[in-house]
Amino acid sequence: MCQYSSVNGFANDWHFVHYGTRAVGGAGLILVEATAVAPEGRITPADLGLWNDTQIVGLQKITNFIHHHGAVAGIQIAHAGRKASHDTPGNGGQQLPIREGGWHTLAPSPLPFEPSEILPDELTHEEINMVKDQFKATALRASQAGFKVLEIHAAHGYLLHQFYSPLSNQRTDEYGGSFENRIRLLLEITAAVQTVWPAEYPLFVRLSATDWTEGGWDLNDTVELSRILHNMGVDVIDCSSGGNNPGASIPVAHGYQVQFSGEIKKTGILTASVGMITTLDQMTDILETDQADLILLGRELLRNPYFPLLSARVTGDEVTWPKQYTRAK
Repeated sequence: MCQYSSVNGFANDWHFVHYGTRAVGGAGLILVEATAVAPEGRITPADLGLWNDTQIVGLQKITNFIHHHGAVAGIQIAHAGRKASHDTPGNGGQQLPIREGGWHTLAPSPLPFEPSEILPDELTHEEINMVKDQFKATALRASQAGFKVLEIHAAHGYLLHQFYSPLSNQRTDEYGGSFENRIRLLLEITAAVQTVWPAEYPLFVRLSATDWTEGGWDLNDTVELSRILHNMGVDVIDCSSGGNNPGASIPVAHGYQVQFSGEIKKTGILTASVGMITTLDQMTDILETDQADLILLGRELLRNPYFPLLSARVTGDEVTWPKQYTRAK
């Protein structure tokens, strides 16, 4: 969950306390928020980044603490594409003009996310190669920072989703048109990342399983893409949806995205389920009915970072509490 608390992409005390608290609270895996592979890839100026080596140090402090407390540190790397250069949600989230600290955005085609926004610049082939190099370099820095899980963020209407969705990709070259062409950039980035990411550590890819829009990307497309990624050696598909059409009608409800992880899982790849999953009973049912292999919590862990420890008290499972907190056990 983006914290919108960085200055120039650097992790700071807020990030250390925020992620450290979830480790103390008993989470098994902690995925650090969408971390930009380039300054122009940030959703907002307050996004976390890992586009240069100096940003490694602050993140390394966080991974060391997470691992010391028995959790596994992962990180999500991303490029926002045409959804970049926005103000933080707390300030309204509107696109920032250049004169107010914004920047020119990049996309597969010159189509804005909102009709009122400035047209993004269509990526040239040279710029596409630059983006591939940025993801690869950021993956290497993530390894150097001590992360043991890497997730390529290709969902929620960000750059890689913009390429594979026909709603946002109107290119006529090898990166547009057919299904095979529209998924090309994600596959090339995945392959590039795999050259530097340690083979013994898991690689996740986050996908939007559907655009929730007629004529857009859909679950059948996601199943086929997941099969290809599985054959490439990707370990887990993080199954989300939406984000590429502001007018989409999304039936948000508890567990509304579980159907996607269950269907994608049939390809043989491991899946993670997300989206309005808030109770222990929900999680148990998803896992016991084989609809997903992993549950990823966002808002519930914002509300209650000690959810895992408290859940173990309900189930009777024996888990290790931090020694500083054992009096509360």
